[in-house]
Amino acid sequence: MGAGMDRNEPLVSVIVPVYNGQDYLENCIRSIQEQTYGNLEILIVNDGSTDATGSVCDRLLGMYDNVRVLTLGDEGVSAGRNAGIEAAKGELITFVDADDRLRPDMLRTLYECMTKTGSEVAGCRFFSWRNEEEWEQALAAETVSDRIECYEPHRYLRDALLRGNSRCWSKLYRRKILEQVQFREKLTIGEDLLFLVNMLPFTARIAETDYPGYGYFQNPGGAINREFTPGYMDQVNCWQFVREAVSRMDQSLDAQVCTHYAMGIMLTAGKLARLKADKRRAYQAYIDICHKRLWEVLRVPGVYGRLSAGYKVKTGMFLLWPGLYLYLYHMHKERL
Repeated sequence: MGAGMDRNEPLVSVIVPVYNGQDYLENCIRSIQEQTYGNLEILIVNDGSTDATGSVCDRLLGMYDNVRVLTLGDEGVSAGRNAGIEAAKGELITFVDADDRLRPDMLRTLYECMTKTGSEVAGCRFFSWRNEEEWEQALAAETVSDRIECYEPHRYLRDALLRGNSRCWSKLYRRKILEQVQFREKLTIGEDLLFLVNMLPFTARIAETDYPGYGYFQNPGGAINREFTPGYMDQVNCWQFVREAVSRMDQSLDAQVCTHYAMGIMLTAGKLARLKADKRRAYQAYIDICHKRLWEVLRVPGVYGRLSAGYKVKTGMFLLWPGLYLYLYHMHKERL
């Protein structure tokens, strides 16, 4: 059990999906075991890893009596989280990515925030780190904060989810909420946001503290740093799913959603632009999808006006001359 075990407190299930995380997983689990909130179970979901992650899992099973390992066959992070939710025994549930780490009092802070406010979900801030030196510096930094803000679902959608707080990790959930909604499987980018949007109809209150408890590792092998593959079109598809879900709740937010949708399309176009010319030609169908979707969302009143000056230039050029835009963007990045 963790450092501060109290069986009178509800069990927290910590779900850790992992794929080829042999270099990170043990330190991640150690940071969870060192939590000052001690009544924990840890569910590692090994999703078809081909490196030594399985051996690391076996070692962790021998080290800790509150660790369980689930094995999937490379089904994706959403399937891993769903499997973890189904297997979890805790009244409270949280998610941690296998290359990230937690400050020792993150879970206790979230539990106390949830208890104090009567919320079904409690979240905290995160900080980024790239190496062990930065991690140690972050741990040594002063982190005291008492500021908590409570949201009803509509305001949380408008003022949190659609303003960048779209991560499923760094949050603690009451189990009854997660029994009502699942992560959309086969979606590899944006699955967090869609999950949180779909969760809102089942919540009455969400609390956020500005305590920076979650350590997000800037993994050089992460999706943001990889070359475009067809799976990267999830950046576009996710916003279409989010738009549909939000429209069912509040049509007045359509322009706000579509502004993010347009930026997501341009980020995807930027990924395509980084490819060499022959690969761009091979992926012409995806370029066409981006172009068509951008036309659609920019027709929504108010969207173009919400874009920054830079995005206005980018979207205008991509709409008029998509091939030229991708070529010039590629040459610009090649010179950096």
